[in-house]
Amino acid sequence: MHVAFSRTDHRQWPVPHGRWTWRQSWKDLLFAHWPVAASALRPHVPAGLTVQEFAGTSWIGVVPFRMSGVMRRPFPDLPWLSAFPELNLRLYVERDGKPGVWFLSLDASNAVAVWAARRFFHLPYFLAEIAFDHRPDGFAFSSHRTGGPGRGSFRAHYRSSSPPFEAKPGSLESFLAERYCLYAQAPGGALYRADVHHVPWPLQEARGEVEASELLLPHGLRVDGAPILHFSSGVDVVVWPMVRVTEPSDAADGR
Repeated sequence: MHVAFSRTDHRQWPVPHGRWTWRQSWKDLLFAHWPVAASALRPHVPAGLTVQEFAGTSWIGVVPFRMSGVMRRPFPDLPWLSAFPELNLRLYVERDGKPGVWFLSLDASNAVAVWAARRFFHLPYFLAEIAFDHRPDGFAFSSHRTGGPGRGSFRAHYRSSSPPFEAKPGSLESFLAERYCLYAQAPGGALYRADVHHVPWPLQEARGEVEASELLLPHGLRVDGAPILHFSSGVDVVVWPMVRVTEPSDAADGR
């Protein structure tokens, strides 16, 4: 049994039936979040999804991290394919009582992974030059998009600043981190959901500097003030196949 299944009691809905098809690990993550009005985010989310709010506002998240162990079941890792840094720009949405993640963009340094994610998961991945360094004073992450809209530049320097903790149900930390599916839209307009599973995030408070304005620029978005920061050493993850949740006519773009 995969290590991800050592805990299942924390999920908002049961583990999906059927066999998971992909495994991966998400490591050394920074969660950087800003409050943004749901009305500003609504044009960027298909009509078939609800933009969620917490404490009277919606949130936008930027998550730099490194991927490892990325491979389809049951094949072994491939050194040139299974590990690479990644950067996500994400919103928080819901459909049919299942809160999940909607990605505005995903940047990765692996061209094969970018192609496969766009082709099979309908996700807006873009190729980028990414530097990820573990330093004595924390982690340094920089990204510059080489394919896709805008320069997509991003920089962050971050470190943990508290002991690990598990987000309490109903807390902001749980709202932002404990999500067990992602949504994507196929070129024809149909919405899809991919379920994921992992143990609860081992979160830590974090300190750092984040420069994300150019990452938001292609979407016409901006954020004000310092972000809320959290760090996680990471989780091991399993992913199920994409499942269509709407017909193309039901998922027209909300813009």
